[in-house]
Amino acid sequence: MTNWNAEQYSKFKSERTLPAIDLANAITHENIQSVLDIGCGIGNSTAILKNRFPKAKIIGIDSSDDMLDMARKNNPNIDFIKLDAEKELQNINSHFDVVFSNACIQWIPDHKQLLKNLMQLLNANGLLAIQIPEQSKHPMHNVFKTVSESDKWKNKITISREFYTLKEEEYFDALSEISCNFRIWETIYFHKMPSHESIVEWYKGSGLRPFLDQLNNIDKEEFERDILDKAKNTYPVQQNGQIIFRFPRLFFIAEKYDF
Repeated sequence: MTNWNAEQYSKFKSERTLPAIDLANAITHENIQSVLDIGCGIGNSTAILKNRFPKAKIIGIDSSDDMLDMARKNNPNIDFIKLDAEKELQNINSHFDVVFSNACIQWIPDHKQLLKNLMQLLNANGLLAIQIPEQSKHPMHNVFKTVSESDKWKNKITISREFYTLKEEEYFDALSEISCNFRIWETIYFHKMPSHESIVEWYKGSGLRPFLDQLNNIDKEEFERDILDKAKNTYPVQQNGQIIFRFPRLFFIAEKYDF
């Protein structure tokens, strides 16, 4: 189980929030009365939803106490509930006009079934709105794989990061089975990073967690140095000294209907 650190995750809050803003703005239904934010984390996406739908009842759920503590502190006017979206969706006994998730379901297996389960939480004509990092297109994940599987680390890092995301065509087919009105799109965010160290810091709050959780404190520091060295060979420095950190994300919105 990945240990989440809210303070680390929030270091790039503005960059991580951009996709949530874009996804919320893509919801065009009128008279939204209730929204469920799946994997709300530190509550940045939930706050976006509150601003987008000020009259709606907004609920954020997450499995991390640390994340929820920060979410509640920063957003005292929003309800947050501890709940594991992989195992406990059946414990939600309400239905919503929008079920929203920003950069969460990549950590949950069996997306075809998961999407069906999320659809069951919607009111009639409700909307499922999802954003997922496209991990296979991120060079840093190849960096993690190469370094963690090297002779130096393969005996200490024995559990690989699992990727549960599907191909775009597979999401299309999955959505076509549960909705007659959906759309899929991709956005690549070109984040400006001041250094290679900042890219490593970004992933320490997300994708590096499964690797670091297997190491002691001394090994963590050395593993991060090895990741940094590899990252320097992966991302060139621009003329002004900054680094382009390309981050592709997949979005889809699907309307519930009864077959």
